[in-house]
Amino acid sequence: MPQGSPTSGVGRVIAGRYLLLNRLGSGGMGHVWLAHDQRLACEVALKEIVFSNSASADAEREARVARAQAEARHAAGLRGHPHVVTVHDVLEHDGLPWIVMEYVADAMDLRDMVGRHGPLAPAECARIGLAVLDALTAGHQRGVMHRDVKPANILLAPDRTGSPYARVLLTDYGISVQPDAGETRYTLTSVLVGTAGYLAPERATGGPPTAAADLFSLGCTLYHAVEGHGPFTRESPLAEVTAVVMEDPLPPARAGALAPVLHAMLEKDPLLRIPAAEAEVALSRIVTPQTEAEAYARTQTDLGSQSPWEGQAAPVPVAVPTQASPPYGYGAPPSPSFPTGRRRRQRPRRLQAVLAGLLGLALALGGVWYAMAHQPPGKDTSSHQPYGKAVGLSAPLKDGDCVTADWPGGNRFQGTPRLVVDGTCRTIVPDGQVMAFVSTASAAEARKVGDDRCAQRTQEIRGKLADVRGYAVVPTDAGFDAAGHRTACLVLGAHGPVYGPLGSHRLMGASFADTSTMQKRDCLDVPSNRAASLVSCAGKHDQEVLGFTRLGAGVTLAQARTQSDAVCARDVPPADYGFDPSVYEAASWTSQGPWKSGTHFVVCAVRKQNGGTMEGDEP
Repeated sequence: MPQGSPTSGVGRVIAGRYLLLNRLGSGGMGHVWLAHDQRLACEVALKEIVFSNSASADAEREARVARAQAEARHAAGLRGHPHVVTVHDVLEHDGLPWIVMEYVADAMDLRDMVGRHGPLAPAECARIGLAVLDALTAGHQRGVMHRDVKPANILLAPDRTGSPYARVLLTDYGISVQPDAGETRYTLTSVLVGTAGYLAPERATGGPPTAAADLFSLGCTLYHAVEGHGPFTRESPLAEVTAVVMEDPLPPARAGALAPVLHAMLEKDPLLRIPAAEAEVALSRIVTPQTEAEAYARTQTDLGSQSPWEGQAAPVPVAVPTQASPPYGYGAPPSPSFPTGRRRRQRPRRLQAVLAGLLGLALALGGVWYAMAHQPPGKDTSSHQPYGKAVGLSAPLKDGDCVTADWPGGNRFQGTPRLVVDGTCRTIVPDGQVMAFVSTASAAEARKVGDDRCAQRTQEIRGKLADVRGYAVVPTDAGFDAAGHRTACLVLGAHGPVYGPLGSHRLMGASFADTSTMQKRDCLDVPSNRAASLVSCAGKHDQEVLGFTRLGAGVTLAQARTQSDAVCARDVPPADYGFDPSVYEAASWTSQGPWKSGTHFVVCAVRKQNGGTMEGDEP
C-alpha cells in the first residue's frame, strides 16, 4: 500500500482546515480528494502526494515535492482562465505538499465520457479542442508547457445554465515546465514525463517541451475523442512510444471534417506541424461551418463528410493568413496563403466558384452599406448605439476608457449594465476600464465567443489585481459595424469601484488613491506610511507588491492598519518569493475601498528592514 494511505482517508483534517470527504481519483502524482473547507464553508479538491513504496519515498520525495510546488505556481498563474482548473493554494501537511484546487462539480473527464457514451461527433470534438487550445495558448504565452495533454486531463462539466458537459477545463499542470526559466525539470531517471501514445515524437526522443509538442498531444486527444481510441494505440506503452516516433497514425474512420485538422496536428516534424493560430481557425470552422457570407453563397460543410480543406489526395495541413487575420483566428474568412515549408495544392473549382460568389456578395453588400449610411436622419438610429439601448452608449468604447456601471436592481454582474464613459479617467470614480478587444466576423459570433475570449484577453491583468472581474460588452446586430466588429473587454471591480486606471494605463509617478489599483509586482515609492506612488522596478523603489490577503469581517479599517503587516508576514511571507528574511520584511497597504465593499482585502508587499531602497538585489 502506498506510504501515507492508511492515515489519509475520509474524515482526516488537513492543515487544520480541509476535511477529506471522499477520493475523486488517483494519478501519477497521488490522490485527488473532495474536501470541505471549514473556514470558508465550501467544497474544494485537494491533491495529495503519495509515494509508490517506503523504500523509494526518500529518493522521490524531493523531486515530487518540487514538482507539486511547481504545479501550484504554474497553474496559479492561469487563475481565472475559463478553461483551466483554478489552483487556490499549496500547503504542507506532515512534511508533504497538498494542492488546493477548484472543485468542479458533476464533471466527467473526456476519457470516461468516450468510454461510457462512445466517440463524440466531429463538431463536439472541435468545440472541446478550441477550449483546450485556448488554455494551452494562455500557458504558452507565459512560457508554461503542459506536457501531459490527454483525455483524462480534460474535464467536461455543466455551465452556468446547467447545460451538461458544456464547460471544458484543462487540469493537472503537475509536470508543466517553463523551459526558459532555468528551473529544474522534475523527471525521474529513465522515465519519460508524459503519457505513452500522447507524447510528441520529439519529446519521446528526448527533445525539450514546446508549444508544438503540446499541440501534437492535443491532436492525439481529439483523435481519441472522435475515434474512440488513440492514433497510436498498441499492445504496450513501449509499443505506443515506438509508434509515435516511427509510424503513421491509424487512419481515422469517423473524423469527417476533423480528419485533415488532426492530420496537420499529428505531423511528426514540429516545424511542419500546424501552429496554434491556424488550428484555431480550422477548428472554429468545424464548430460553426457556415458563416453568414457562406450562407449567401449556398455553401455548407457536412460534419460527417469531406472537409472544405480536403483535396482529392491525402489531407494536408490547413493554410491560412498569418499576418492580416485578427488575433486567435477570428474575423472575416481568410484568403488562402501558404507559409514556407507547407505544400501548396491547386484550389478546387468549387472553392473558386465560392470565392467568385463572395466577391459579388461583397460588391452587393457595399451598395447596401452605402445606401444605409446615406439614408435620411431619423430613419433608423439603432446603429447609433453600438451595444444596444440597455448599455446606452452612442459611440464605441476605446482602449483605456474608464467606465461606471449601473446594474439593474443594483445587483452587480446580473443583467446588462448601463455604462457611462470617461476617456480621461479623471471626472468619475471608475468601476473599471476597457482593457482589450475581441474581433469577430459577426454579432452572432461575438455573442457566442465574446465572454470566453475577453476572459482570456484580460486573464493576466485580473490575476494581478485583488478584487476584479471581467465583463464583455458585446455589440448588437444593428451596432456591429459601428462598434468596429469588436467586443470590448472590461475589467471591473468585483464588489465596488476601482478608483483609478488599471494595468498599463497607469502613469509612472502617479499616486495611488486606493489599494484597488495596486497589482502584483508593482514597485512603489513610499514617501510616508500613508502615501505611495507607482515607479519603475528598474530604478530605486521602497517596496514591491507580492500579493493579497483578507482580514475578517469584524476587523475595522483602523484595526487593519495595525494588524495587516503581521497578517501579510503570515499569509504572503517574502521568503516564499526568494527574499532573504534576514534582510527583508513584510509590509502592507490598506484603504477605505475594500472596507466599503466589505471585502477587507489587504495588499502585501516587501521592504528592507533597514529602510533602504530596493534596486538591483531582488531575487
